[in-house]
Amino acid sequence: MTAQVNSTLGGEQAYLLLALHSSSETLGVAVLDCRDPKTSLRSSTFPMGRGLSNSLFSCVEELLPSASWPHLARLAVATGPGGFTGTRLTVVMARTLAQQLGCSLDGVSSFALMAPRLATALSYEQKEQPFWIVKPMQRRGTLAGRYLLQTAAEVGSKGGAVELESPRLLPEGLEVSPALHAQDDVAKDVEYLLEYCAAAHRLGQEVSWTKVLPLYPTSPLDRIG
Repeated sequence: MTAQVNSTLGGEQAYLLLALHSSSETLGVAVLDCRDPKTSLRSSTFPMGRGLSNSLFSCVEELLPSASWPHLARLAVATGPGGFTGTRLTVVMARTLAQQLGCSLDGVSSFALMAPRLATALSYEQKEQPFWIVKPMQRRGTLAGRYLLQTAAEVGSKGGAVELESPRLLPEGLEVSPALHAQDDVAKDVEYLLEYCAAAHRLGQEVSWTKVLPLYPTSPLDRIG
């Protein structure tokens, strides 16, 4: 199955990929030109704090001017867990672009993005088994997601991790093992998100924008068990 190529005004082909990551106070943006995937990767991070709502579009335009947005062939966005406003803004922007352009949108949790990076701390035996990523929340319990590493042959890229259980609140007193503490590295993770997007594009995996929603696992209605 070949990758679907969207058409733009004037009959030109869509050839750009865009990844957005705002699950922390740092915004990550990464862009790839499918016509030159080996040398066209561009990425940047922006310390935003609470200013994302006023600066999101301008930050994206630093790497990809809005005049080029019609040439997007596929997008990817980190779905959290993260701050309510920051995560929602980038997800809404990605959903809107994908809807208007009629292209696929990949949504990946921030824990899944960091899983291959954090897994280097596991023993050889642990790397072959499921593991957890945990993040203690002040006065709200512990967030946890469960992952299993994949090889490059399994995912068609440099390898990654499948999300067995998406991040959510653990019941009080429950401990999971082996567990790695979540550590943000938006610069690395947004590039991995773009790589994930590029692999899905090469394989022609179509994903509707309607399936991509932000994760809000600190809701009391969404607990394990």
